Amino acid sequence: MNTSPSRLTDDEQQAQERMVREQLEPRKINDERVLAAMRTVPRSYFVPRDLAIHATEDRALPIECEQTISQPYIVALMTQAMELKGTERVLEIGTGSGYQTAILAHLAQSVFSIERHQALAEVALRRLKELGYSNVSVFAGDGTLGLPDKAPFDRILVTAGGPQTPPALFDQLAEGGRMIIPVGDEQSQVLRVIQKIDGEAYSRDISGCRFVKLVGAQGWQKPGSRKR
Repeated sequence: MNTSPSRLTDDEQQAQERMVREQLEPRKINDERVLAAMRTVPRSYFVPRDLAIHATEDRALPIECEQTISQPYIVALMTQAMELKGTERVLEIGTGSGYQTAILAHLAQSVFSIERHQALAEVALRRLKELGYSNVSVFAGDGTLGLPDKAPFDRILVTAGGPQTPPALFDQLAEGGRMIIPVGDEQSQVLRVIQKIDGEAYSRDISGCRFVKLVGAQGWQKPGSRKR
């Protein structure tokens, strides 16, 4: 578990307090550790500079490589569903801006994150290092295949929507572990919590959602490619 140095101005701190009070707490985000992380991590640092003023608004925002940073509520909901205690090894699929990664770094022992866009991976890693996170590793590659050489993972968080749960990720989930993943078609998904019990998957859906596509060998195919 790692705590970043504060980079929040007074105005930013107040904006993040409002975000927690008005967007998260009324929607039953009640894990105090999650709320503390959402107050602390400087969200404006993870969005394009011209959108920083909108960082704490209740909506997703565009970032580089035609990707998005999820709305604060969805980040908090997914994080709370992981039920992190501080001792877990976490695999994140879809580093994006690095914001969700930073939240996880506050709450888990170590975080391994995969981003398919090399440019995003490099920017996210730089941001995380500048904020002082030492328990995060970022990799560029196909997130649907996970990191078999680093497995097993106590928790897996997927921040893109796929047509199904990638088998490779379930295989890398530790016994008793938990995976959070958006599953559905290309336009809308459900946020699914999957637990591994005696090697079997037990799932429940907690919310509707809409994410960018989970592209990879065990997800949606890249435009122009054929599924083999």
